[in-house]
Amino acid sequence: MKSVAEHPGKTARSGLNRWTRGDTAVFVILTVVALLILLPFYNAVVISLETNRAYALHPVSLYPAEFSLKNYTYLIEKGQIWTGFQNTVLITAIGTVLSMSVSVMMAYAFSRRKYPGKRLFFLLMMFTMFFSGGMIPTYLQMKSLGLIDSRWGIILFVGVSSYNIVVLKSGFEQTPPDLEEAAKIDGANDLVIFFSVMLPLQGPLLATFTLFTAVAYWNEWFWSMLLINSSGKMTLQTVLRSIVAEAAAAADVSTGEADLDVFSQGVKMAAVMMAMVPIMCFYPFLQKYFVKGVMVGSIKM
Repeated sequence: MKSVAEHPGKTARSGLNRWTRGDTAVFVILTVVALLILLPFYNAVVISLETNRAYALHPVSLYPAEFSLKNYTYLIEKGQIWTGFQNTVLITAIGTVLSMSVSVMMAYAFSRRKYPGKRLFFLLMMFTMFFSGGMIPTYLQMKSLGLIDSRWGIILFVGVSSYNIVVLKSGFEQTPPDLEEAAKIDGANDLVIFFSVMLPLQGPLLATFTLFTAVAYWNEWFWSMLLINSSGKMTLQTVLRSIVAEAAAAADVSTGEADLDVFSQGVKMAAVMMAMVPIMCFYPFLQKYFVKGVMVGSIKM
């Protein structure tokens, strides 16, 4: 019989492929967590595609007993939903670009060598991370600035995240200083170093926080509800909220045969799908940056 020493590669491979009890426990726990996350989402999809009669008979089912798109049709036929889409896309695009631009420049400035007032400005920025002025003072401030019933009120309110700045600052600080010194020796000024050297190295962080910022703008509804009064300036979230409230307030959203197809719970789930799906389409393209982007900057704060 051949000894184990004669087949070290085979022994190493068997050790790597060994499935321990700990691995099994982790697999089971993660599977349960995944199901707890996915099942409510899947159930919402099923409800949005069912009729009122099918939902009344089977509130929880694996597939639509009576397939119907009337809940989505009801939402789409409401003309203001397209206005909400346009406003939300506009606010998300402008807000994300503006917020990320300010965040990146502030993070880069805080990551540089000591200069007068650096610590004070950084502490003031960190203060806003833990304390806010409150709802009423913020609303009065928005009113004094003339931002009531203005899209700029939403764009500026979501604004800049202190957390994003802190993590981006740590990412810039972890960049080897030799790269900056080499660029200066080659004659590059500060702007060239910032755009050509520093920013490309922060690609994972930029992709991650760009998505997080876009999601924050896309899902914003509370301050949109408080600040926006004109129906032509409402965001998607507030429009869907008003449509769902209208459907829930009425015993039936329509008359005749359509009563069997459209119902308030189905309209709610259809609204959830219409709000989630557009922003979810961006996740597959940026997924590879998530883990790396979150981990960058977590070593040194």
